[in-house]
This record gives sequence, structure tokens and C-alpha cells, in this order.
Amino acid sequence: NLDEAVDLVMFAFEHANPGDLFIQKSDASTIGDLAKAVQQLFGDTGTNIIGTRHGEKLFETLMTREERLRSEDMGGYYRVAADNRDLNYDKFVVKGEVHTMADDSYTSHNTNRLDVEGTVKKILTTEYVQNALKEMEAEKKA
Repeated sequence: NLDEAVDLVMFAFEHANPGDLFIQKSDASTIGDLAKAVQQLFGDTGTNIIGTRHGEKLFETLMTREERLRSEDMGGYYRVAADNRDLNYDKFVVKGEVHTMADDSYTSHNTNRLDVEGTVKKILTTEYVQNALKEMEAEKKA
């Protein structure tokens, strides 16, 4: 969504430090729920389940465990600080517990998962889908 991209750029412009990475928090949906949602809106064309194909992933990683450890939750976004540590390891003596990774990555599998109804609502927020539905309605009346 173009508006969300502009919002992210403006938010980053206002809150970023050099080298920061911004990740927008996002809802996720299974491909099955997405198919059902699209068919609810545009008509049932049937679904063929073909299974996982070579190279397909179960989920997308949006932020690794290492990035998540140095991230800051800023409401609708995560800000991941640049890793600006000095590479001269002789300077460091580590005492106590060392944390190099968070418990989990931030992925499409562990973010807020939309059901079919939630996916329909999300799809309806896009101007493209709204226009397509209006065109379909106009064609039915003609």
C-alpha cells in the first residue's frame, strides 16, 4: 500500500539514527485464508490444493533474532539499530551472561495471524480492490 510506504518513510525520517533499519509491523494470512477471502469478494472459482512446491517457505522472516535483540518497539514499527560495535575484540572482556540473540525472529508465522474475515477486511482497505469491486458492480447493472 503506497500510503503505508509513505508513512514508513516519514516515520523513519523523523525518528531514525544513521544506519537504522525500520520494519513495519504487519498482519499475516495463510494462502488458504487469502484464497477464501478473495473468492468471497470476487466470486468462488474453486481452489486446487497442490501442496508445497520446491523452494517454497512456510513463512517469511522480517527481522532476525540478532536484529530483534537490538530493536526498539516504536508502536507500528520496529527500529533496528545499526551494529556499530568496534571490531577490535581485544578491548572487550565479557563477564556474566551474554545475549547474542533474541528468543525468536519476527516472522509472518509469529505476527498477528488474520483469519478469513480479517483478511477480507484488510483486502478491502486497498484502493485497487475497492475500484475493482465498483467496476464489477457497474458491469452487473449494465
